[in-house]
Amino acid sequence: MRIAMVTDYYLPTLGGVQTVIKAHREALEREGHDVHVFAPLAAPSADPAIVRLPTARGFAPDGYPFTWSPAAAAAALTDRLREIAVDVVHVHTEMFAALAGFEAARALGIPVVQTMHGRIDVYTRSVLPLPSVTTALLARLHRQRMSHDRASLDLTAPYASTRQARRMWRLMVSQANHASQVIVPSAHFAAKLRAQGVRVPLTVISNGLEDTVLERIGHPAARHPAPDRPLRAVWCGRLSPEKRPEVFVDAIGRTPGVEADMFGDGVSRRRVLRRVGATAAGRIRVHGAVPQSRVLEGMSDAHVLVSSSLDFDNQPMVVLEALAAGLPVIVCDPDLAEMLPPGAGIVTASPDAEGLSAALAALRDAPDEVARMSETAIRHRRRIAQTTHRDELLDVYRAAIAAVR
Repeated sequence: MRIAMVTDYYLPTLGGVQTVIKAHREALEREGHDVHVFAPLAAPSADPAIVRLPTARGFAPDGYPFTWSPAAAAAALTDRLREIAVDVVHVHTEMFAALAGFEAARALGIPVVQTMHGRIDVYTRSVLPLPSVTTALLARLHRQRMSHDRASLDLTAPYASTRQARRMWRLMVSQANHASQVIVPSAHFAAKLRAQGVRVPLTVISNGLEDTVLERIGHPAARHPAPDRPLRAVWCGRLSPEKRPEVFVDAIGRTPGVEADMFGDGVSRRRVLRRVGATAAGRIRVHGAVPQSRVLEGMSDAHVLVSSSLDFDNQPMVVLEALAAGLPVIVCDPDLAEMLPPGAGIVTASPDAEGLSAALAALRDAPDEVARMSETAIRHRRRIAQTTHRDELLDVYRAAIAAVR
């Protein structure tokens, strides 16, 4: 099968979507399928299967290269998809590269599979300047290239209570309903999408880690923290409001006997560094943006991974990486409990710094519990492999192809 993955952000920028696409590609290619990735890039890739879409100069919101113009991207994609005779287009985002993917696929009669990776209503509110204005502009530009009349929102939902949120939900739901098939990595996000009017076939397929990552991790040993040494926590993600890194910093500051490493960069970096200096100086190391290999190295030295996001993340890849590395996981968002193997994770009693501090203190004071949770995570690690979910992905592709024949 010949598959085109279309995305508005890809490696070497860091993020869960980038990691998912890399995992999909590796698992599919190992089974003999042909995969091309189309994305805006700061510079052309040396890999001929990674194709640079027209990319804006001097404009990279939140550090990500930006597809521009939409018409040029659609024309370039149409030419390349025709040239390589693609069977299915798999779109992973909702911005202009994604729209170009839909336009090119429609022109060539190719089915589209859309993965809904995350809550752009929360992301745009947290990251864009003047979000009440910029989301209106973004929605208008999106609507110019794709009708938004395929959304019938439930306005009683608390997450769709503002005009700004409704704009983004209408964009997400309409785009999903223009696809032949939709994939969602988590049941909690799938339920929200259905409630907001997604009517095309929707399949929940967990994300997974590619074999090369599992091989790099190797066979981790269970964590056995020394009672007289600090508990070592690790945090990884965008330093951005929707990820709530300052909640993590405040929790470490409240919890003696806990040290931490933070990996990632973003719009909140300066605020995070100031907060570290004020509340946890000497106990938190902020490393900035680093390759995935460095994150995995940091996990190998840690006792626990913490996810501080709330009402945003779908299925964080970093949690899967932590479980594969044998790390217990603490999450602040109850929705993320579905991805934690029983006995390998903790949901904080409250999502604030106080609740997170209490969870960290409990593990600090119970090294045997850390070891038990670590052993549970290690037993679960093979279920995290992308190859476990590859056949489900191919079934969705086949269903999309069959629907247009």
